[in-house]
Amino acid sequence: MAATLFVPKNRQSVGGRKESSAVGGQDIGRALVSPAKSSVMSSSIVSAYRNNVFSNPFFTNAKCESNVNPVRTISAAAAKEEYSCEFGSAKYYALCGFGGLLSCGLTHTAVVPLDMVKCRIQVDAAKYGGIIKGFKVTVAEEGVRALAKGWAPTFFGYSMQGVCKFGFYEVFKILYSDILGEENSYLWRTSLYLAASASAEFFADIALCPMEAIKVRIQTQPGWSTTLREGFPRIMKEEGVSGFYKGLVPLWARQIPYTMMKFACFERTVEVLYKYVVPKPRSECTKPEQLVVTFAAGYIAGVFCAIVSHPADTIVSKLNQAKGSNFVDVAKSLGLLGMWKGLFPRIIMIGTLTALQWFIYDSVKVAFRLPRPPPPEMPESLKKKLGVN
Repeated sequence: MAATLFVPKNRQSVGGRKESSAVGGQDIGRALVSPAKSSVMSSSIVSAYRNNVFSNPFFTNAKCESNVNPVRTISAAAAKEEYSCEFGSAKYYALCGFGGLLSCGLTHTAVVPLDMVKCRIQVDAAKYGGIIKGFKVTVAEEGVRALAKGWAPTFFGYSMQGVCKFGFYEVFKILYSDILGEENSYLWRTSLYLAASASAEFFADIALCPMEAIKVRIQTQPGWSTTLREGFPRIMKEEGVSGFYKGLVPLWARQIPYTMMKFACFERTVEVLYKYVVPKPRSECTKPEQLVVTFAAGYIAGVFCAIVSHPADTIVSKLNQAKGSNFVDVAKSLGLLGMWKGLFPRIIMIGTLTALQWFIYDSVKVAFRLPRPPPPEMPESLKKKLGVN
């Protein structure tokens, strides 16, 4: 999450339409700039964000602390932060995508053994039983090396997915908040998180689907190809391009609810932790302390993610194992209870995985000195309308 505060101001465009513009600066505190000072600040705001096509009204206005120099401009405060790029710039999105690549690619690859046992339980519960029995049977029949089956398509598939998931989430969150406006973005922020994450995951799954098809076959079909370089041309030869995407619809059914829960639950959990659990304001927390909050919020979000997406995950595993099957047939054959096989190992896997993903992603933002907006607060204009002090 964030280490800086972005303060939206209204600027008049050439056509007369008011657009929101945001600028960051941690040490200006919570600044509410008076009309008398707006002319002093306008030039610096416009020059700093003239090239930002996704001007962001989502983040809140702030109030100046009494010890802040009254003639100090926001641009001067932002310069002191020494960010590596502007919020919402092409470089910002590219680095967010890189953070997503590392967070998803590394974490999913690290839990390949658990993922493989989970998939085998889903497609043959009678043989593999629970998580402990699943590991024992797999090692007894194929050796320890079998636990790494599918690591290559997992790494490349989820790396591509991570670029789209996190990169596009930042794009859509800023875009949708710009459309809604400052006040509505705050009031409907949960819906904003849900819409932005769903939009991002739609494209992320298109990138993931081919590698997911290869991974599931490697892990669940005895005698099938055991490597990515063998599996890819085999599917192309036997089934054509459609063979890579026959699981796309159930993948959307699994991943879109998962990602919506992952981002919305994470964002709101961070708000709650800073408001009710962390004993000091976020602005006073060190970056390592902020990353601990990120990890905790990520794990909580991960548990809910696993639950809401598990039935579709089971169908995806069974669908890729059985040739010629379709979504409806697999769902009917599994039944309601059958769709929940393997839930416990998936909760462990997804909870840990989601927490690590958010931790890595936020660490990348810190390492590359990217703007990290804090949890949103009610805009001053909305406080006045609602009579909130």
